[in-house]
Amino acid sequence: MTPAHPTPPEAPLAPPASRTRLLITAGPTHEPIDAVRYLANRSSGRLGIALAEEAGARGHDVTLLLGPTHLEPTHTRVSTHRFQTTADLRTLLGAHFPACDVLIMAAAVADYRPSPPPDGPPTKLRRTGDDLTLTLEPTPDLLAELADRKRPDQLTIGFALEPEERLEASARDKLARKGLDAIVANPLETMDAPTIGATVLTASGARHHCAEIDKREFAPWLLDLTGALWLARNAGSTRTE
Repeated sequence: MTPAHPTPPEAPLAPPASRTRLLITAGPTHEPIDAVRYLANRSSGRLGIALAEEAGARGHDVTLLLGPTHLEPTHTRVSTHRFQTTADLRTLLGAHFPACDVLIMAAAVADYRPSPPPDGPPTKLRRTGDDLTLTLEPTPDLLAELADRKRPDQLTIGFALEPEERLEASARDKLARKGLDAIVANPLETMDAPTIGATVLTASGARHHCAEIDKREFAPWLLDLTGALWLARNAGSTRTE
């Protein structure tokens, strides 16, 4: 299937005088319960890796923050840094976000983690036959934290994974609450699937829909749209490397 209209214009991610620096996150987080168990989700990291590969093929400098998945990017312009937990990703974002031009936050970050987090010598919970209760605490809101440090020329794009019936309403709320420039709203069926059908909502009120296609085909579609947003944000910029 081909993307539904409107189709974003073909556009590079930056004017010829500059080179765009993309920071992309991908994959799940693993929040430890003990030394051998963890809370996780079914994210494969496939879409984020596809975005990184496509951006590298377009000649951009790409940093990929990749969670625990067996998949790996192969393009030489993609610099990969691994994380396990939300705390790990938070540290990596702190190190790499200030230098990027565009952040695409495709990672499926856990909303909760066991509280308190395990510390001390590694241990394993023993099976006793009794019920086990886990107390969970919310993880840091990474995108909201970055909004406070965002430069005027930076572009931030997030993702919303929700049931179809509340997908766009939840995405619009997240778009505003986290100070994003755009958000990719995609249904729950996208998780760990080879295909994606999504709607991109922008802070300016625009709406772009892409019918269900392979994630490798969606990557250039989203990067074309990202390029248009980047050019609109930085029209007249004279930044050079």
